[in-house]
Amino acid sequence: DAASEAAHLLTSLASEKIALQNRIATLAAQSRQLAADREREGQLAHDAASALTRLGEEIKLLQSRISVAEMERPGFAGKLAQAEAAVRDAEVELAQALAAQAREQAESRVAEAALGAARARLERATREAARLAQDLAGLGEDAPLIEQRDIAAAARQSAEAEAMRAQAAIDAAEARRDKAVAEQAQAEAAQSSAQASLSALESEARALVKAVEATSGKNRALDRVRATPGYERALASALGDDLDARIGDGGARGWMGAERLPADPGLPVGVDTLGDHVTAPVELARRLAQIGVVEQDDGRPLAVGQRIVTRDGRLRRWDGYVAEGQGAAAAERLEKVNRLASLEAALPAARDAVDTARQTLVAAQSTAQAAKQAGEEARRTLAYAESTARDMLRREDQANAAIERLTARRAEFVERQTRVDAELAEARAEQDSAEASRSALPDGLATGELVIRLRAANEAVRSQAAQIKADSASLDRSIASDQERVAAAQAEVRGWKARSGEAAARIAEMDKRARAAEAETEQLADAPARLAAKIAEAEAGNAGLAAAASDAAASERAAEDDLRKAEARVAELAEALASVREARAGAIARAENQELRRVEMGRVSGERFECPPPLLPDKVGFAETDVGEPGNESSRHERLMADRERLGPVNLVAEQELAEIEETRAQSLAEREELAEAVSRLRGSISSLNREGRARLLAAFEAVNGHFERLFATLFNGGQAHLALIDSDDPLEAGLEIFAQPPGKRLQSLTLLSGGEQALTAVALIFGLFLTNPAPICVLDEVDAPLDDANIERFCDLLDSMTRETKTRYLIVTHNAVTMSRMHRLFGVTMIEQGVSRLVSVDLQGAEELLAAE
Repeated sequence: DAASEAAHLLTSLASEKIALQNRIATLAAQSRQLAADREREGQLAHDAASALTRLGEEIKLLQSRISVAEMERPGFAGKLAQAEAAVRDAEVELAQALAAQAREQAESRVAEAALGAARARLERATREAARLAQDLAGLGEDAPLIEQRDIAAAARQSAEAEAMRAQAAIDAAEARRDKAVAEQAQAEAAQSSAQASLSALESEARALVKAVEATSGKNRALDRVRATPGYERALASALGDDLDARIGDGGARGWMGAERLPADPGLPVGVDTLGDHVTAPVELARRLAQIGVVEQDDGRPLAVGQRIVTRDGRLRRWDGYVAEGQGAAAAERLEKVNRLASLEAALPAARDAVDTARQTLVAAQSTAQAAKQAGEEARRTLAYAESTARDMLRREDQANAAIERLTARRAEFVERQTRVDAELAEARAEQDSAEASRSALPDGLATGELVIRLRAANEAVRSQAAQIKADSASLDRSIASDQERVAAAQAEVRGWKARSGEAAARIAEMDKRARAAEAETEQLADAPARLAAKIAEAEAGNAGLAAAASDAAASERAAEDDLRKAEARVAELAEALASVREARAGAIARAENQELRRVEMGRVSGERFECPPPLLPDKVGFAETDVGEPGNESSRHERLMADRERLGPVNLVAEQELAEIEETRAQSLAEREELAEAVSRLRGSISSLNREGRARLLAAFEAVNGHFERLFATLFNGGQAHLALIDSDDPLEAGLEIFAQPPGKRLQSLTLLSGGEQALTAVALIFGLFLTNPAPICVLDEVDAPLDDANIERFCDLLDSMTRETKTRYLIVTHNAVTMSRMHRLFGVTMIEQGVSRLVSVDLQGAEELLAAE
């Protein structure tokens, strides 16, 4: 401890010496900084005195200007009041003159309007009188009308008789047409079924041809062998990779051929040679002769070089080598070749069936068409007869009506002519009165000249008042500006005075701090020397204390070793004591548990067997040797009790329930058979619908694809595109992919094209669908948005051709000016008033016709 204290004291003295040195340096720096700050504050006090002198002179000058301007204000107020009074007087005189002028003009307009109305009334009455006289003269006689009525009645009766004959012909034609339509429906169903079968065969054949051609090599054995159907996997498994070898010389490996020798071993009895079921070149004959084919391999021994293969592809060689499933690709190719051959054999019959069905359909269509034409001819005759009858009836009615109108109009014209003569006289009198009233009115020239003079005087007075207001406002702004500057100068004076006082205070503070620093510097001048002497004394005492500290540390380490050993022994004894206590507590708990169990068993024995446990063996009749371990016996007892509980109580109505269940089961079996039969019929119907759906889908697909290819080439000025069914061989489950190749690009999917190219391709597909099955209306919303001007022209050209070809009405939603200019009619929405929308339309085609007519 003494050594530590000595070392600590030595360290403390060294730190104190360094701190004193730093403090002396800091005091020197503070003295220099205080001198610089005092010089700066003195300069600030000099600047404040100069600024206060300058601002005092400026404030005096501004206050003098403000006093002069305040003296001028009353004069401007008097002038402004006089000018405003003159303006009011001039406005009153002008308003009176304008009122007089408006009154004279209103009276003149009233007189002119009355005169115009009287003249118009006179002209209308004159024209009406002339027209009545002309109409009355042009009414004519009613004898021609009576003759027309009689002729129309006779023609009507003849047309009604012709209509009855035409109706009878229509009924007969309808009967023939219904019979022909039924025959046509049967023929169409037969043709669809035959076409579907043919399309399925042709599609499968094309797919097989592509697959076989894709896997064909140059003179490989696989390309020249054929297996009987059912033996493809046997052949592929027997030869394996050897099928890829060439036939004859010309490669790294190939089949050169070998002569069959009399000494070649024969296959086991009852085993067919694979060569009997394979058509192959002679180079493979000896190899195939030593390969047997069986349904199941029974493991009979084979001669050297022989092989046994099953029809499902399991191979066993003479040397014990066994393989399954090898040559799967070759087996698949052989199966495809055999399937292709069977399809090619079945295609002629399918085509003949399609031709026969087509001929039957054509005959039925001809019969139906003839019946339809006969019916249409009869309908036209009926329509013409009915139209003639209606026309004649209308003419007859028109003639009767004309006769009645002629009589009524004669009486009406006479009455109207009387009224028009009276109105004509009143109109002449009204015109004379209006002309007299207009002549009595003044001309208004004097009032107009007075208004002009008063308006000029009013403008002059207004200008003078405005000039006075402007001068007064300018004076007010000058006074306000000077007052603001005085306030600002006074604020600057206060600021400079405050800064000057603060500078004096800071200078005094700096002098005080400088004196304190000098005194502290003098006190600390000899402190480093004193500290150096103390450090030397401390170092001398520290050496002796260090030796004593080493001896004390060695003694302390020996005592600590003895203490650790004692603590370890105490820990071991405490652990042993804890284990013993835990074992004792467990034994006590088990003893208490067994005692409780003994009491419980005694209670159970008394309740169930009516005797204490020691008497149970005699009462029940078993020896103590039959009883096993208590734990096992207890588990067995609990298990038996659980089994009895699971059995549950005795069911007294089990027989009745069994009978009901048997009856329900019999009904369920009957319903299951009915459901199975219904499912079978439904599957048959689904298969028929699927066949017809495939046929129609393939036919529609081919038609749409043809139109799509043609329209794509038209829109892109070249290139090619087509539709493809993907992801499945079944057309009903396959997906649809669009492949497009614009000019100058490679063939790729639609998703890889640009936005404009995708839009044009989509337009081609939509129009292809319309060409296949035209609709009356088509709405295209912003399809030309991603197109440039050149592609928009192509799009519009295609629209024109489609309207001529399909008779479809196209509604185009667009904002493109080129597209709108090519439309027949434009529709838009405008808002003439705020919140009120209105539909407007422009007939461009009609406008072009009008321009052409002009």
